[in-house]
Formats: sequence, C-alpha cells, structure tokens
Amino acid sequence: MPVLPVSSYKGSGPLANGHVQTMFPVLFRPMPVVEYHRQRLETPDGDFLDVDFSSAAAAAQSESIAVISHGLEGHSRRRYVQGMARVLNARGWDAAAWNFRGCSGQPNRLPRMYHSGDTQDLHTVVTACAQKGYRRILLVGVSMGGNQILKYLGEDPDRVDSRVCGAVVFSVPCDLVGAAQVLGRPQNSVYMRYFLRTLRQKIKAKHAMYPDTIQMDGLDSIRTFAEFDDRYTAPLHGFSGALDYWTKSSCRQFLSSVRVPALLVNALNDPFLSASCYPYREARQSGSLFFETTVTGGHVGFVQFNRQNIYWSEERLLSFMDEQGL
Repeated sequence: MPVLPVSSYKGSGPLANGHVQTMFPVLFRPMPVVEYHRQRLETPDGDFLDVDFSSAAAAAQSESIAVISHGLEGHSRRRYVQGMARVLNARGWDAAAWNFRGCSGQPNRLPRMYHSGDTQDLHTVVTACAQKGYRRILLVGVSMGGNQILKYLGEDPDRVDSRVCGAVVFSVPCDLVGAAQVLGRPQNSVYMRYFLRTLRQKIKAKHAMYPDTIQMDGLDSIRTFAEFDDRYTAPLHGFSGALDYWTKSSCRQFLSSVRVPALLVNALNDPFLSASCYPYREARQSGSLFFETTVTGGHVGFVQFNRQNIYWSEERLLSFMDEQGL
C-alpha cells in the first residue's frame, strides 16, 4: 500500500475534460507573484544552470528549501512553478526553481541540452543547496521534471544527499515509450506542434553555435517526438535512438528503489499519459512511494478557483508535507 484512494478532487463542467484542464492554466491563470533572485551554477562538464531562488523571509535564510523542476520546454517562470514557489515560501520554505539547460533565456554552452532521464543536473542543484547550509531539501516537479526526480531518487539512492527529505510530483510520464505513443495521436497534435515549435528554435540556435555538429536538414518537416528524438535528443546525449532514450530514461523501472517519502499524482484523464504511466504495482510494493490518482486534472492542470489563486496541486503539496511532518 501506498496506493492512495482516488482523490476527491473533481473539475466541474468543462473542467472535467482533460484537454480543458491542460490548456486553461496556460491561457487564463493569473501569474502567481514570486520574487526571484538568480544564481548561475557551473556544472562539472563546463556548462551552467540558472537557478531562481525565492526566500520565505527577507532577513534570513530558512532551514528548508524546495528544489522545483519544470516540465518539457518549461522554465522557472511558468505559472505552475511560481505557484508552487509561492505556497512554499508562505509555508516558511525557500525555493530553488531551476532551469534546464537552454531554458533560462540563454543558450547553454555545450552542444547537448537536456533530456527526460538526465539526473546529473538535478544532483548539481541539490548539492548546491546542501552547500548553502539547508538542513532539509524537498524535491518538487511536474511532467518531465517529475520523471527526472523519481529516476534520481531510485537509480542510485546512495548518491542522494541525506538532507533530501521527500518529493512531490505531478503528471509524470513514468513510461516514456507509452507517453510518446499517446502524444503522437492525431487528437494530441496541438501539443506536439506547441513543443516542436520551441524545440526547433533551440536546434536552430545550436546550429548557429555548432554548425558542424548540429545539422538542420529536414528539421522543419519533423512532426513527432520519435523523429525529433531519433534525430537530435538521442545522439546528442549518448543514446542509440529514440526508443533507447525513452526506455533508459523512464522512471518507472527505478521506483522500487526510492527510499524517501514521495507522492506521485497523475490524473486519470491526462491526455499525455498511457496506461503504463500509472505505477500501481510499484506503489503497492513500496514503503516510500505514495501513488494517487484524480478523476480529472489533465496534464499539470488541477484547476480550482479562489481569491488566493491557489490550485489544487499546490494544496496537495502542502497537505503531503503535513502528512510527512515536513
């Protein structure tokens, strides 16, 4: 058991639809207000990561910090990231919203960018927070960021700093092979076009930096993640192809080794997820992984309306922290 009962969260009317839940926050949610201060971290391979810190109090550093990981083609200024940072700051936790390579507004230095299975950069951010003197570190993420977090916790538990006290993740494609197949369906073409538009822009910027390494022939004709990952993601990051990349990078195979309390919430109507992205078996066999489903919620949606502009996912983050004594 830690498969939790199906959540009481429900979206009413049009918000019961997974596509509406997915799109509504992107188009209509007011931006939660957070005051960031940016710090650039140097990576072991000679690149950099831009991390946006927000403080619970102006006068002193908190004893606790949450490292927030965004999703595919996201960044620290997404509404869902700033919403999480805001409620954590109000709880007395500092937050470190880090940007994947190339997602902070500046191209990263090396030909490689980021990918779903990359956990070294997350480890670099966690290490930096530990070196700042934080006594507790919570990992919070959505979608690709959630996959990275769960893979990080399970692939080599001895590497994880002892100050990491838990994790809360939402809308996680635990099986990237299945998720890629679902996103490739015609009814999801709007999402595919959205992601590929910015990915193409980044490849073009990389080509300008590394014209002999990054080729653009056929870039504009790519229509699926299979084509993009075969052509760019896999070879840039040491995989033999898209299937090899997806298989090795999926977090589901590592869930049984997660040692810290980790809450995973996936909506049953998430238009990005396949049936294989719902790890009931692994959660039942785990003492640390808490798996919860909601009837609705879409992909990184979980919309609710209140004067405070606090979404259900942010409330669930806080309630899990209460349950774990964090």
